[in-house]
Amino acid sequence: MPRPAYRLLAELEAAFDALLEAAEAVSAAYRYRPGACWIFGEPETVSAERAETWLRHALLDVWYQDGQDGRATRSHIGLVAADETLMDAVARTNAAKADFAALLARIKECEPELIPEAKAVLPFRHPELHDHLRGQGLARVHLKQCWRAIPVAEAPLTRVRLAWYASGRSIKRLTVQEAEQKLMRLDTEAAHVRIQLRKLAGIPSAEPLAQVQRQAPMMRANLFYREPLDDGRTRRAMNVALPLFVPSPDGRLPDHNLPPLAPPEQRTRARRRDEKLEDEPFLPSLRVYRYR
Repeated sequence: MPRPAYRLLAELEAAFDALLEAAEAVSAAYRYRPGACWIFGEPETVSAERAETWLRHALLDVWYQDGQDGRATRSHIGLVAADETLMDAVARTNAAKADFAALLARIKECEPELIPEAKAVLPFRHPELHDHLRGQGLARVHLKQCWRAIPVAEAPLTRVRLAWYASGRSIKRLTVQEAEQKLMRLDTEAAHVRIQLRKLAGIPSAEPLAQVQRQAPMMRANLFYREPLDDGRTRRAMNVALPLFVPSPDGRLPDHNLPPLAPPEQRTRARRRDEKLEDEPFLPSLRVYRYR
């Protein structure tokens, strides 16, 4: 039997509380026994006090800023040497994030109209924090920044290599009918929309199309393990929009590079020889391309 809307919202509020409490526990665990920390864009050595302040801000940054694109998220890139207690606290936080994400997905499926209400209501769960944030233009919850996982290395590392990845994009296949429906939701009196509708009418109705979404540059980390993992892997690559926690019994960080402060202006990878899309968009208003 479906749960009432008020019940789902109450469960989401409880999951949000658990998520913030878990993140606070990570900060407290680091404060109790701080390890080495590197913060992207800052000098190599930072004090334990600075590291703890930065870490707490990074893990509790779940709010929209005024004027922020709803699809964009803020990054807090760095490396943290973590003992077993801290790694356990991070694992509990990621579990709380996963619970929050699962409940949010259920609400989007069953009661999508609750989402705007949740964004507005959740900050009031923490009045002191909400009052402080309002003064900074941060009054609504950014749901993706709530549930995105904290990156973790499964085992001690010998080195980390960080690099900007600036050629990411997502490609969604569309039918001609779906593309037409999307165009019809635009201003069909506009000349450029009418031109695109005519172009669309001139191709076979069964032809597949591709809608391309360019993704913002992201930082990628290549991890090199001190010992092979149980499955034999010796390295791993991952995106690191949040601090990367590295198991380190001695509190020291593995060797790491210092990536450029800004991403490259051009693609960081050569065009794939098997790239199958035409160079120019077929329907520019929708970023829709034809296959070659």
